Amino acid sequence: MPGTSFARETEWSLIRAVCSRANTPDDLLSLLQRPIRWKLLFDLAERHGVLPLLSQALFPVADQIPEAEARNLKERYQSNLHKALFLSREFIRIVDRLSAEGIEVLPYKGLALAETIYGDIALRQSGDIDLLVQSEDFRKIEEVVRELGFTPHLKLSEAEQQAYLKSGYECAFDGAAGRNLLEVQWAVQPRFYAVDFNMDSVFRRAVSMSMAGRRMKTPSMEDLYIILALHADKHVWGRLIWLCDLARIGACPTLNWSWIGEQAGELGIVRIIRVTLLLVQRVLGIPIPSLAQASLARDERSARLAGEIESQIASETEYDVESLAYFRLMLRLRERSTDQIRFVSRLLLTPGPGEWAVVKLPKGLFPLYRMVRLTRVAGRLVHS
Repeated sequence: MPGTSFARETEWSLIRAVCSRANTPDDLLSLLQRPIRWKLLFDLAERHGVLPLLSQALFPVADQIPEAEARNLKERYQSNLHKALFLSREFIRIVDRLSAEGIEVLPYKGLALAETIYGDIALRQSGDIDLLVQSEDFRKIEEVVRELGFTPHLKLSEAEQQAYLKSGYECAFDGAAGRNLLEVQWAVQPRFYAVDFNMDSVFRRAVSMSMAGRRMKTPSMEDLYIILALHADKHVWGRLIWLCDLARIGACPTLNWSWIGEQAGELGIVRIIRVTLLLVQRVLGIPIPSLAQASLARDERSARLAGEIESQIASETEYDVESLAYFRLMLRLRERSTDQIRFVSRLLLTPGPGEWAVVKLPKGLFPLYRMVRLTRVAGRLVHS
């Protein structure tokens, strides 16, 4: 695979094999005949969020694994399961309290994906609790989760919080059991990415599901595909689990690709969706659905971009998300010049917590933070 380090080619091939439903048990057994550095394999799987999938694939052939390594894998798997169960309990506690206050939230990613797409909370690596909310509910949500023992990362003034609800997209909360246990999001990406996805419409289209023994709503499969593709795009598709999620949703026989194509065209993210499909095909070996091909406008640059990003994923090269190279890539991933212009102008002129921490301005001078932002971004880009 282009960009793959030869030193870990076998381990990388094995990880890809267990992520792809296109591979057979014989394919897996063939790879297991090669010399394998088991700790490297397990660490690689954990970094990419696919350790449970690796465990599921290897448990039936445990006789092919050294005893100590099989025990290590089982311990890691059980640790993930215990965390998933803990997060499920916390999730119920949070959602029940919010429901009692009349606040609707939509679980997605994490536990929600584990149940709806994988059919088992143990089969997706647990990280945190992810909730989509409506921005007008955020203050009340913050108050409720504080009462439940969660503390927000950001400490903002009234004016800063009001601005952040327009320009930002999430707030992370720490709990007694660790950092980043809860992420509350009122938008899909920060405003400067210039993808103005209507969250009110996501709530209207939400569908009912069973999660942690509760009936609740979650984004429709079509909305979820777009949301997860945009999330992966923001992080340059850097973890295999994101491609696994999208591959499983994309394979859903009832997925309305025609609607996804229309939405992608309206939002100006056809290229992002096409790159996502190409990466699923190239990295996981899963064909692009014919309906997806037919529903998305042609874009000649997608293949070249997918090739570049595929190499970055394989080599585990992480982008500095504040570098000129990263911002150039984000621009190249948009097919419309109007969106590229909006991206640049918002990037340069949308202040955030970084600017508010550098200098404290009175409320009357709050608009001057745009100049602080422009100066800081320009300085970073010059030195990147």
